[in-house]
Amino acid sequence: MLECCNSNGSLLLTEIQASGSTFGTYFCVTTFGESHGGGVGCVIAGCPPRLPLSEADMLVDLDRRYFCSKLLGFRSRWCYHSSLHFHHKFTTNCSSRRPGQSRITSSREETDTCKIASGTADGLTTGSPIKIEVPNTDQRGDDYSEMLLAYRPSHAVATYGFKYGVRSVQGGGRSSARETIGRVAAGAVAKKILKQYSGTEIIAYVSQVHNLVLPEDLVDHETMTPDQGLGSPVFDKLEAELAKAVMSIPATMGFEFGSGFAGTFMTGSEHNDEFYIDEHGKIRTKTNRSGGIQGGISNGEIINMRIAFKPTPTISRKQNTVTRDKRETELIACGRRDPCVVPRGVPVVEAMVALVLVDQLMAQYAQCVLFPINPALQEPLQLSKDKQLQVQF
Repeated sequence: MLECCNSNGSLLLTEIQASGSTFGTYFCVTTFGESHGGGVGCVIAGCPPRLPLSEADMLVDLDRRYFCSKLLGFRSRWCYHSSLHFHHKFTTNCSSRRPGQSRITSSREETDTCKIASGTADGLTTGSPIKIEVPNTDQRGDDYSEMLLAYRPSHAVATYGFKYGVRSVQGGGRSSARETIGRVAAGAVAKKILKQYSGTEIIAYVSQVHNLVLPEDLVDHETMTPDQGLGSPVFDKLEAELAKAVMSIPATMGFEFGSGFAGTFMTGSEHNDEFYIDEHGKIRTKTNRSGGIQGGISNGEIINMRIAFKPTPTISRKQNTVTRDKRETELIACGRRDPCVVPRGVPVVEAMVALVLVDQLMAQYAQCVLFPINPALQEPLQLSKDKQLQVQF
């Protein structure tokens, strides 16, 4: 909150959002911290009260953010494509692996032990802002000395300098993937809300790394239906919110949902999803080329999304670049980084989608459930325990 006075001397109160670091409207998350600062984390505003919450709820996903080796062999579509499932039967059963135990992840050793600093009492959320902190314990700023003057090709550290006139070279500062720890912690809270509300779990899987592609017939595609009515028309469409969420993740380069770009090769009669009444008397579609979203609003079918990630820009091969004082030079980047970002990104994608769904769920309650629903057109938001939700990337 900023206090200022106008020309008449009257006191004005202006609320200023943390530019570029805050996501969500009702379930609002602000991440903070840098790769080589004192620590990283998030502040969650709008979390419902009386939700059981402890550090253990977040530690599972924070550990998964390191790397689970079986994910490469069995789950997702990233190109580095990535795919995401919401499923409470199709789970990942593998032990978390620390950095340095895989040749495609960073050797940086961080425990990522989180602490809830506010917003809970006696193990329950209080409805006030929740602050989650994770200290940095294994910084090596000297590893980045050769990049103090020379820009890393295709790395955001250059554009940060262009915008702010100052930059954090060590580890990339806010552009480092370490920023995503705050997202994963907040996403764990959102996922717990979704699970307690409807029994829904969210699971992402890697389907492609470079030219290694997961055969589609290895992925379980059981029918899973989310709530109808999530999302809003025009500017706040559900697919637009999901696209913004996942495209804010470092290194993302592409997003499509439903039939995506392949739909441009179809005619209307080929692409349309015909309606029918299922055995439970519910309106469904025979196909799902719409990806579970029509007009920006979920229709109750599976939500399908695909996300592409670029290769890591910080590489050990000699590259041509320029210095801050505009001299051409060559650079061989040092420092610790992930040779492939995709496995570590799996829980980050899950987290961002969970944040969108919880935010949209709260928006739907705020606007459309204050008064009794119209049973001729609407269904209650509460999902039965045997329903499932799948989102595939």
